Amino acid sequence: MAAPSWIELFIARLEPLDLAYMVTGSVATMVYGEPRLTLDVDLVVALERSRAQDLLHAFPESDFYRPPLEVVLLECERTARGHFNLIHHATGMKADVYLAAADDLHRWGLANRRRVVFEGRELPLAPPEYVIVRKLEFWREGGSEKHIRDLRAMLEAGVVLDSAFLETEIRRRGLQEAWQEVRRVR
Repeated sequence: MAAPSWIELFIARLEPLDLAYMVTGSVATMVYGEPRLTLDVDLVVALERSRAQDLLHAFPESDFYRPPLEVVLLECERTARGHFNLIHHATGMKADVYLAAADDLHRWGLANRRRVVFEGRELPLAPPEYVIVRKLEFWREGGSEKHIRDLRAMLEAGVVLDSAFLETEIRRRGLQEAWQEVRRVR
């Protein structure tokens, strides 16, 4: 029997909860660009404190590492950078769950997510402009070249962008240097 995919492990459990969420990070860049190895899936979820227990019930402790309810509730209280992990015991597959909270880019991304078919299942995918801005921020924070490679692959694949929105966000967040690095011809 084949190991379950991240879609079966995480997306199929989120869908019935009727929470606003989107797939982002490396998985989104693969959909918009080119495939590469990734060991996790990044999800942005609009999670209110009153729904934290519902989310945890969807990922039973017998099958998943999940933080205690108290930790999830504390993360829900953050106005920015709320985060926790879900890890499937049998496979080691991981979901990084980022909470939308008051983050304006998270909220914009959720409002503008796209429904795409990937591996036979419809996914709510972060808009490419969101993915680009976040990858640029991660590159600035950590310097990992994988972010630059991912973004170059998206651009080379011809992803259609709202250039005005993208340029405004890049300028507002001081990411011009990082964006120039992505667009530099190699």
